[in-house]
Amino acid sequence: MSKTRKILVTSALPYANGSIHLGHMVEYIQTDIWVRFQQLRGHKCTYVCADDAHGTAIMLKAEQNGISAEEQIANVKAEHEQDFADFLINFDNFHSTHSEENRELSELIYQRLKANGHIANREITQAFDPEKNLFLADRYIKGNCPKCKSPDQYGDNCEVCGATYAPMDLINPVSVVSGSTPIEKASEHFFFKLPEFTAFLKEWTRAGHLQDEIANKLAEWLDSGLQEWDISRDAPYFGFEIPGEKDKYFYVWLDAPVGYIASFKNLCARTNENWEDYWLADKAKEHDTELYHFIGKDIVNFHALFWPAMLSSAEFRTPTAVNVHGFLTVNGKKMSKSRGTFINARSYLNNIHPEYLRYYFASKLNNSVSDLDLNLEDFIQKVNADLVGKVINIASRTAKFVAKAGGELSSNIADDALWQKFLDADSVIAQYYEEREFAKAMREIMALADAANEYIAAKEPWALAKDPANAQTVLDICSLGINMFRVIMTYLKPVLPELATKAEAFLNETLSWQSSPSYLGAHNINKFKPLLTRLEQEQIDTMMEDNKAAIEAATENKVTGPLADDPISDEIKFDDFAKVDLRIALIVKAEHVEGADKLLRLTLDIGDSKTRNVFAGIKSAYKPEDLEGRHTVMVANLAPRKMKFGMSEGMVLAAGPGGNELYILSPDDDAKPGMRVK
Repeated sequence: MSKTRKILVTSALPYANGSIHLGHMVEYIQTDIWVRFQQLRGHKCTYVCADDAHGTAIMLKAEQNGISAEEQIANVKAEHEQDFADFLINFDNFHSTHSEENRELSELIYQRLKANGHIANREITQAFDPEKNLFLADRYIKGNCPKCKSPDQYGDNCEVCGATYAPMDLINPVSVVSGSTPIEKASEHFFFKLPEFTAFLKEWTRAGHLQDEIANKLAEWLDSGLQEWDISRDAPYFGFEIPGEKDKYFYVWLDAPVGYIASFKNLCARTNENWEDYWLADKAKEHDTELYHFIGKDIVNFHALFWPAMLSSAEFRTPTAVNVHGFLTVNGKKMSKSRGTFINARSYLNNIHPEYLRYYFASKLNNSVSDLDLNLEDFIQKVNADLVGKVINIASRTAKFVAKAGGELSSNIADDALWQKFLDADSVIAQYYEEREFAKAMREIMALADAANEYIAAKEPWALAKDPANAQTVLDICSLGINMFRVIMTYLKPVLPELATKAEAFLNETLSWQSSPSYLGAHNINKFKPLLTRLEQEQIDTMMEDNKAAIEAATENKVTGPLADDPISDEIKFDDFAKVDLRIALIVKAEHVEGADKLLRLTLDIGDSKTRNVFAGIKSAYKPEDLEGRHTVMVANLAPRKMKFGMSEGMVLAAGPGGNELYILSPDDDAKPGMRVK
């Protein structure tokens, strides 16, 4: 082994306004495998992360939920940490960007940028919501496209004709936060002088810190000319105030990557290490430390342009490498709630073993930026064929014969050439792990599993065991089988840590990969117990049903547009919309639902022979007594849905940003129950 490396690794910070889904897990599983590999090889490799906890979206989400922003991020952080733990993601520290460490470090870096002349300030004009007293980002404004007149377009580009424009160029612009008409308002903003780092970035992006395809893309941006980066936002805003300024806050993307440093600093306070050894330029060089970021391709500009430029100016070290991955598709389709291909982490975890997905992702991951597809049919086949049919099969076919011989392995190597094949694979597989070529590593490992199974099948120890004279031969064959299983599990340990722990209990040892595998002879093993069960289609089906129910529950009382986790719904045809039967309904009775924070139970009369029971997420906006006797609009032909609190037989229509600003649709006083809305 080479000298012990000192490595710090981060994954991108999940945003603290939504749940973790399987698209997120591509990155965290990829990172965790790489970290576990480095640790297994004997290196000091530390893995930190945090929730990205600032910004307008979180402020509005908390308001919608009727809680403080601090409560909102604390609730989401607890959920995130549980999901990651259950997927066996082994963070050394998981922190939050809303922390004192991050405030101090963000202010330090900003003050160094300012002292170095890399901060500019000037007045800009933006769209402003006069009702919410809030400056509006482009995604918070909708209206008719100024070119093709298409309605319901966001404030920066038209999804129908492709036109780009300024938000106030929209025809009849509307704030999606309050529904009011935006006005133009001037405000002073602060900018990071990114263009002054063009020469530095042209060199840095070509110095081996990035994949070639990413460096090539960045070259296009660098050649076309960089723009100054707006790093400030006006109050109200949930974040850190800019020191020395009133009602000015750091834009979330300034303090989010600083959260990497803050999380490590928070860890060092408990481990008595020095965070500066990994982050300050002179000390990082002195202590020969390494820094790796794992991110998705959608945030490359922040991590490979803005971040290294800021770090360089502030005399912090820049990343050793920024490792970029692609997106996840499901069954060949983009993840989408309406298509049923958007799968929450918890829906998966409630039904399927986490290591099945860890292995499947590993079998698909490489060091390119190409997307990864989760084909659910292939998922079942690969898990069952590779893990159960190949790897576990080696131990299950041979362990009983060792047990019959007294449980001690033989020191005789029954096939030197085959054993040498397993030893020769060591450096090849290790190099694939190092280079993040996990799919190639898995193919090499499964080729070894095939060779082991072919050997056992050819030798037929079960047939030889019928003659007591063959006892030593059988033990030698099966001991080689156990040793081959042991090596395979060592190679798979970064991917399958829980399975490796079970294998270690069987093998009666802790698997180590700091040197080339040795032959384990004259060693007692324990009784073999089943290590994995087959993945069944029924588990997939149940997961998808649970996921559908979870998404439907989450969309009760959910806002649309930028406050939603899935902002733009898939287009539907007019014929599909025409199937929706909207009816005038009389609210006969309204009542609280015990144990429900957001729901009211409505008894609705739509003019037929029976009333309908509907659960509506409008508790924050209405008292039950204020609703009784009112008319509203309901979806009458929505299939009944079983909920935790009972059966819901339809849906009432409401609009608004949420919280106490939610309004049920109310027809004119002369409307009659059962009238169809046309």
